[in-house]
Amino acid sequence: MDVINEVLPTDPDRITEMMAEGPEGPIFMVNLLKFNERAEYADGRKTDLSGREAYGLYGQAVSQIIREYDGEVIFVGDVTFLSLGQVEELWDEVAIAKYPNRAALWAMSTSP
Repeated sequence: MDVINEVLPTDPDRITEMMAEGPEGPIFMVNLLKFNERAEYADGRKTDLSGREAYGLYGQAVSQIIREYDGEVIFVGDVTFLSLGQVEELWDEVAIAKYPNRAALWAMSTSP
């Protein structure tokens, strides 16, 4: 299985699917997270933070933004085992956010 990590979908078909009419009501975003041993920043700045520590800071900030769109983080936990199937390497953490509808998810995802 190929895994492509993105913050926002870049494939136009994915964007169309995400915004297509669907059932009314809440939508859940599942984040499967794998952390670098050391945090790496796009601007090249140096840090002593681990990837997990850096994501923790990001997670605190983004949780506030999610609430501005009437969403909430409903679960964050370490991945400790895989009960079904096989993978080469487990994810480190999973986080689930709940949004009231697709429009709120899209608005938050595309906010500055």
